[in-house]
Amino acid sequence: MTPTTVLTIAGSDSGAGAGIQADLKVFAALGAYGTSVLTAVTAQNTRGVDAVLPLPPRTVTEQLDSVLADFAVGAAKTGMLGTPAVADAVADAAKDGRLPHLVVDPVLVATSGHRLGVVAAVERLLPYAEVATPNCAEAAAITGRPVTTVEEMVAAAEALAAGGPAHVVVTGGDVDADGEAVDVLHGGGVTTLLRGPRVDTRHNHGTGCSFSAAIAVRLALGDPVPTAVAAAKEYVFRALTGARDWELGAGRGPLDHFGWSA
Repeated sequence: MTPTTVLTIAGSDSGAGAGIQADLKVFAALGAYGTSVLTAVTAQNTRGVDAVLPLPPRTVTEQLDSVLADFAVGAAKTGMLGTPAVADAVADAAKDGRLPHLVVDPVLVATSGHRLGVVAAVERLLPYAEVATPNCAEAAAITGRPVTTVEEMVAAAEALAAGGPAHVVVTGGDVDADGEAVDVLHGGGVTTLLRGPRVDTRHNHGTGCSFSAAIAVRLALGDPVPTAVAAAKEYVFRALTGARDWELGAGRGPLDHFGWSA
C-alpha cells in the first residue's frame, strides 16, 4: 500500500530534536511518508540555539512548487517561519488550496529562549489553518494577553479561533494544573479540556513540533480534528515517557519518537 504523504514546512534543527528533523521522525513513526520544505537553517543542540540563517522566500517557494508538483500531499504543517516574507510565500500556497489540512505550529521562541520567529509571520498563516497549536507563551504573544492558567488558556483559544483558524489547541505543558498536563481545544464554538498525566523529564525538546506533526498525520489519514488532537496528545505522552531516562545531550533532550524505550 502506498503511504500517505505529509509535508512539513519548518526550520532545520542540527541537534535533530525539533524542527524538520523531529517532524520527519513523527511522520515515519506514525506510518506516513514525509516531505519537507526548509525555511531556515539553525545551529543548535540540547543546550540552545547558537545561530539562525533564514532562507530567501524565493527558495521556500521553489521547494514548495517542487514538492507539490510531484506529491499528493494529504496534510501539511508549519513550524518555524522566521520572517513575514517567508510566511507570505507559504500563505500564497495555502490561499491557492495547495496545503490541505494545514496545521500551524506558531514557533516563536525556542525552549532555550532564543527568538525564532515574529508574530507578524504567524498571523499571515492563521486564517488558512485547520488547526493552530500555540503553547501558552505563543498564545500570549499573539493575543497580547497573559496565558498562565487554564482559564486564560480557554480565553486565548477562543480569541485565536475568532481570528481565522477552524480549531485552536493551546498546549499547557508549562501550566501547573494539579499535576496534570491540560491542553485546551476550541473549534466550532465548543471548548474541550484535554487532560493527561504530566511527565517529569528534561527530555522535552521538540514537544510542540512533534504534537503538531502527529496531528497532521492523523488528519491526512482521515481523522476528525478532535480525534487527531487526542491521538497526538497520547503519542507525545508516550514519546516523553520513553525518553525520560535518556542521557542525550547536556540540556533539554529529544523525545523517544520511535518508542525505542517502550
